[in-house]
Amino acid sequence: MSKRTEGNIYTVLFAVVMVLIVGALLAFLASSLKPNINENKRIEKQQNILYAMGVHENDDSSVNFVAKDKVGETFAKYIKKQIVITGNEIAENDKAYLIDVKKEKEKAKNGQTRRLPLFVGEKEGKIYYIAPIRGKGLWDAIWGYVAMDENMVVKGVFFDHKGETPGLGANIKQRFFMDDFTGEPLLDSAGNFKGIRVAKGNADPTNKDKSDYEVDAIAGATITGDGVTAMLKSDLQLYVPYFKTLKTN
Repeated sequence: MSKRTEGNIYTVLFAVVMVLIVGALLAFLASSLKPNINENKRIEKQQNILYAMGVHENDDSSVNFVAKDKVGETFAKYIKKQIVITGNEIAENDKAYLIDVKKEKEKAKNGQTRRLPLFVGEKEGKIYYIAPIRGKGLWDAIWGYVAMDENMVVKGVFFDHKGETPGLGANIKQRFFMDDFTGEPLLDSAGNFKGIRVAKGNADPTNKDKSDYEVDAIAGATITGDGVTAMLKSDLQLYVPYFKTLKTN
């Protein structure tokens, strides 16, 4: 009996020691890798923002971002101002790109004031306003950036996802889908927010009509398309008061 008890105690102690050792190693790795992880997040966000406003290295059909070793200087060149909108307050903040949109949406659900980052870029003499958006696809999160002019007409977008179906919902990050949004207005002629609907059975599959507030859906990806429609509406309409101030200044 005593040998069995001693054996059980040894097993428990061994397990506890191993858990402590593994936990310490994981904590060390997480701590040591955190700067690299944060740097990669910065690079990715800046690449996405630049892509939405048309600063990229695309060829005829593929998606090619600004190179990683150039993105920092390119971001500084094209993004002239970073803004954070908090309620009725508008403040410049050169770290606005670090704001976690997911956490801000959760704050709003809990009744707290949500911070809205906005990036003001300039390219070839034209001003672009780039806003981040986030929503839910079929399987998991979807997100993106939308570049607009002062009238909230879309000048470019970038979409991405966490786990949509390859060849179907995952195609929201393909050129043939993203390019359709360019030129689509978000406001009607009276200045009311309309949004853009990803429409199944759209009568304009080549997307030549830029006055119907619709783009053609991806075949077999209805729920992901509905998610894109919803996040465009829920997030971008929050920026309407800011764009109205542009008309009064």
